[in-house]
Order: sequence, then C-alpha cells, then structure tokens
Amino acid sequence: MKILVSACLLGVACRYDGCSRPDPRVIALAHEHTLIPVCPEQLGGLPTPRIPAEYDGQAVRNREGKDVTAEFRRGADEAVRLASLLHADLVILKDKSPSCGVGTRYSGRFDGTLTEGNGMTAEQLKKADIPFISCTDIDSYFKK
Repeated sequence: MKILVSACLLGVACRYDGCSRPDPRVIALAHEHTLIPVCPEQLGGLPTPRIPAEYDGQAVRNREGKDVTAEFRRGADEAVRLASLLHADLVILKDKSPSCGVGTRYSGRFDGTLTEGNGMTAEQLKKADIPFISCTDIDSYFKK
C-alpha cells in the first residue's frame, strides 16, 4: 500500500512545538508499505515551531487569537492533492490535531477540552473520499 502519514508520527520534528511524536506502530508499517510523510500545517506555510492552534469547527485560531484558517485550509488542500496525485491507498493522521484529528480534536477554547469532530485535513480527505484513519486505529485497521 501507499500510505500518506502525518510526518510527526515518523519522527519528523514538525509539530507546533518543534518536536515529533514517533509511533513505532506507524514506523513498522514501512517494512510492508510505502510511507509518505506529510505535514499539512507546514504545507500551508506555517513555521515550525509555531504558536499552538485549535479548530472550533469554523475557524482555526492560534493561542494569541490570530486566525490561521487560510493556512490550515491550504495545507489540507495540499495534503488531499498529494494523496490523489500519488494514488494513496490510505492516510494515517495524528489524533486530536486541529489539522489531522480524526473523530476528536481540541475544542478551540484552549482549555484542554476535546470535542467531537475532525481536524481540517481529515474533513477535506473525507470530502474527497480518500480513506484515512487515526494513528490510534492502526492495530485494528491492519488486523483486518
């Protein structure tokens, strides 16, 4: 399979805090599949590190109140374009992220509260009918 993966899950230091979140389960997939790292936030033109941002379902704002929706939208669109161009079979996304969250994301209030809903990239992948999962669903997905 060709799988686009949130780059931070592969150890790329692209998160808002300049760190990564390598996931051994994701990295192990490279033995049998082609993994293609992607960071929608960087694709949208945001720097690393960057001020933390949250998505309330309408707009993405950083902790200082700046609207960064356009950058998140651009990154989401580019991730979808890459997935389509490369004929990706699947996209694996980092959970809870304002761009990559699947099913839950932070609320947009910067109070640590999670809310139902996808991040902006997950929303765009869904609209484009490109299959995606959260990194938390790897074990169940690949045991099919």
